[in-house]
Amino acid sequence: MTPTPRSNSRGGSSGASKKARSQGAGGKGAGAKGAAKPARSAAPKSRAFGRERFGQSLGPVKNNPPERNSVKRAAAQDVHDPDGIRLQKLMAQAGVASRRVCEEMIAEGRVEVDGQIVTELGLRVDPKTAAVSVDGIRLQLKENMIYLVFNKPKGVVSTMDDPEGRKNISDFLKNKYANERLFHVGRLDQATEGLLLLTNDGELANRLTHPKYEVPKTYLVQTKGPMESGISNQLKRGVELEDGVTKVDSFKLVDSTPGHVLVEVVLHSGKNRIVRRLFDAVGYPVERLVRLQVGPIRLGDQKQGTIRVLGNQEVGHLLASVGL
Repeated sequence: MTPTPRSNSRGGSSGASKKARSQGAGGKGAGAKGAAKPARSAAPKSRAFGRERFGQSLGPVKNNPPERNSVKRAAAQDVHDPDGIRLQKLMAQAGVASRRVCEEMIAEGRVEVDGQIVTELGLRVDPKTAAVSVDGIRLQLKENMIYLVFNKPKGVVSTMDDPEGRKNISDFLKNKYANERLFHVGRLDQATEGLLLLTNDGELANRLTHPKYEVPKTYLVQTKGPMESGISNQLKRGVELEDGVTKVDSFKLVDSTPGHVLVEVVLHSGKNRIVRRLFDAVGYPVERLVRLQVGPIRLGDQKQGTIRVLGNQEVGHLLASVGL
């Protein structure tokens, strides 16, 4: 698999802007005296979570709030809490940006508190009860919440403890998480590798696995080749299994070598061993299976057997994907 390149966190226009300044009034190539000066382009907006290592290429926030779609927005309410924390300080503590940049974001109307856009710099909020979003990204303000990504190797069972003594998730957790009650979001069978989310956020874990939120999951499948034409359409139309018809959302041939093909499929079903059963049903048993992505969270080039902490931006996108 080709590692996903990380996007550059710094703007790439510095060279162009220097060149533009060198050609301005007074420089070679300047227009006639009195000619109108070119208008300055607006300064780019400061990016939230710009210093984070992970999650810089997640794209626009995709909100998925099924139970809220039919509910009209309530009338504007006073979100100020005189005993709370200043909003810009709270944002800075959550890793959005420096306090000064957070003040600019508030003034630009990019911050919401409890669903309302706020522009007052003196606003105070209660971090225990307020829902704060920046550019649509929900901030997780509870300091005790844990969000991890585990790249599960083959042969590891998706449990925190195994009575048979097989290698399990807890064997890879560092000591600082030993006393935490972590949920693994969904399961990967013992032979399947790849992305497994771990968290102590029970509501998030519950929503990510609930079928009504239709959280997409991306898998890389190795099977025998060459593959007959029509298999892709068959999987996208739907295959009758013992527990009903299931289909993939997308199907893409990634690579082929003599006797084997590599296919990327996306589906939102969370049924047990669903990818293996689908490929068995169309006559192409899975030889190797890796989960690459759950919702907006990607495995990228994370090494197998390692665990990393999700960035704040990743957490915000994950919460938005299930309407939190």
